[in-house]
Amino acid sequence: MMVLLIGYVLLSLLLMTVVAAGSSLYLGHKKLLSTADGAALAAADTFVLNAGNHGPDPGTLLTGQGVTAAALAYLESNESPKSLSDVRLAAGTGTPDGRTAQVNLTGTVHPWFINFLVPDGIAMTVTGTARAHLVL
Repeated sequence: MMVLLIGYVLLSLLLMTVVAAGSSLYLGHKKLLSTADGAALAAADTFVLNAGNHGPDPGTLLTGQGVTAAALAYLESNESPKSLSDVRLAAGTGTPDGRTAQVNLTGTVHPWFINFLVPDGIAMTVTGTARAHLVL
């Protein structure tokens, strides 16, 4: 009976460790995504007025260089969470259509309890988008 009880305790501890590690990966992903969304929002505010190429009203125009510069400034001014390391811009950051700021970030998440199994952490890539829209 005691062997069975010890086996169940070990199994439940293993299950709790796996759930905690999975939860920490999920939370790390959400923190990285939140950072990417914030950088994209800051980048979407760098628009210049377009002289109304598609109609009589002016519109917004984003540039890839402006989006990248604003995203870098956002990352430098905001601290990354402690559970993330090596947060940086990834390829594809810019504007695909001149109105949408797209920020791709990569970062490394260090999961709880099983960090000794993956000492370098787990690399993740996320994309945050924000659209510049001028309302008259």
